[in-house]
Amino acid sequence: MKKAYIFPGQGSQFKGMGLDLYQSSDSAKAFFDQANDILGFDITKIMFEGTDEELKQTNVTQPAIFIHSVVLAKISEDFSPNMVAGHSLGEFSALVAAGALSFDDGLRLVAKRADAMQKACMLRPSTMAAILGLDDKTIEEICAGITDEIVVPANYNCPGQVVISGTIEGVEKACELLKAAGAKRALLLQVGGAFHSPLMEPAREELAAAINDAQFQSPLCPVYQNVNAKPATEISVIKENLIAQLTAPVRWTQSVEQMVADGAGLFVECGPGKVLQGLVKKIANGVELKSI
Repeated sequence: MKKAYIFPGQGSQFKGMGLDLYQSSDSAKAFFDQANDILGFDITKIMFEGTDEELKQTNVTQPAIFIHSVVLAKISEDFSPNMVAGHSLGEFSALVAAGALSFDDGLRLVAKRADAMQKACMLRPSTMAAILGLDDKTIEEICAGITDEIVVPANYNCPGQVVISGTIEGVEKACELLKAAGAKRALLLQVGGAFHSPLMEPAREELAAAINDAQFQSPLCPVYQNVNAKPATEISVIKENLIAQLTAPVRWTQSVEQMVADGAGLFVECGPGKVLQGLVKKIANGVELKSI
């Protein structure tokens, strides 16, 4: 049975995250201290003692989840993946855990990504919404039919749960149409902007330069990437998909389905929370789930 290690994205943070690791492992402590030096501020203090509001800031959230996830993988005695994948931000954690990027380079890219996304959010008011209980095709068609605003599917999380992203007017209009089409719920999310939409183009351009400058190595196993839900091991392909990720949807449902088709029978969530285990359970019947 093949093991798939999966890494969470934004939203899985919690107050006190990583404190147990810091206190119980010298190796973990070294990574946390290194992260403070790389970022130039005391992120561990915010992770361990900060308020929920402080943890929600994009420039804190993304590095914090990345650090927590990667440290768990690095200090795990039996980290032996046959394949890895990460949800949005989690793709960077997956790449570092699989040896395609160093911890230093991965963290610098995540910090650059968070900063670039924050700046893109400020250029135009935008938001996201979770659509529950409607099929993908209907959501895609309704979003495509709104031509005077920007609104697109952003996260295919599991069957019956898709997140849409775009301008505030576009998302609100889509929510009304989707509810009329039979969606059980259409919930506006408390996020700073339209992630994984064309509105992230300025961030994509900024991040592309940093990704192309970073030192990548071949990963120790295939990385199933968000953009196309396919396994990648070639450095050029990994970089291309990573750059495209900011403006393209996260195909999480399709990624899990492909990993199962390729033999994954055990999914190990590596990071704060158990959000991804809940999604995998709704996507794939009969697989084993655990976390580290």
